[in-house]
Amino acid sequence: MALPHDRNRIDFTQYSPQHFRWALDGKVGTITLNRPERKNPLTFESYAELRDLFRALSLADQVKAVVITGAGGNFCSGGDVHEIIGPLVAMQRAGDTQGLLDFTHMTGDLVKAMRACPQPIIAAIDGICAGAGAILAMASDLRLGTEASKTAFLFTRVGLAGADMGACNLLPRIIGAGRAADLLYTGRAIDGVEAERWGFLNRLCPPDALLHDAQVLAASLANGPSFAHAMTKRCLHQEWDMSIDAAIEAEAQAQAICMQTKDFGRAYEAFVEKRRPVFMGD
Repeated sequence: MALPHDRNRIDFTQYSPQHFRWALDGKVGTITLNRPERKNPLTFESYAELRDLFRALSLADQVKAVVITGAGGNFCSGGDVHEIIGPLVAMQRAGDTQGLLDFTHMTGDLVKAMRACPQPIIAAIDGICAGAGAILAMASDLRLGTEASKTAFLFTRVGLAGADMGACNLLPRIIGAGRAADLLYTGRAIDGVEAERWGFLNRLCPPDALLHDAQVLAASLANGPSFAHAMTKRCLHQEWDMSIDAAIEAEAQAQAICMQTKDFGRAYEAFVEKRRPVFMGD
């Protein structure tokens, strides 16, 4: 079942995308890129469907956290050479500048949708994580990986700028400007050990435990104060271009809003009664 136009009516227990797998377990949705024979590349259609899904998640009360992973021991090999790169070269040769711009706007809109949706997104990364796949990982809130993972921002390897889908903005904030420049200029791959040491990966996991660990982490967030998590994500995103004074004011207002939630009262009552709080996200 495709996403309906009225996003208020989405039942994510029934959602069945065409270009990847979706599963909802409790409050955690798992996206699995599912073209393992090609290391899970993206197509025009899967870009658009992912964009629409993350946009719809902004109004999804059923889903409190999201995991994105790949099938067959790889995360994502980036844009499909035959189904994306070939047609883009054909557009270039035909002088179709608008078609090229429409594509780059669509891919950027996917990252915007990931950053704008209120749910924490956890990327579970094994094997190849390259090109646009590395961007999907970068645009997630948290990244778990394996020592064998290979992350590479390959754009300069095909004659394109490393500035793609927000990489020149997001990546330096995650790993620092110098390290981001290294990866974006050279297109070289870093394994999981280096990625974790640089801060791109939050945690290394055994390959056979990777998805489980990501889903356990997602469930712990989903069962927490989800309204407060959404506010944290919004502040992390919005404060990048604020002065410290503006950020302090924004956080004062955000915190005052969170203090009006029932979860804030539940946490206090649980503390007084010496028990773990049960958050409801309201």
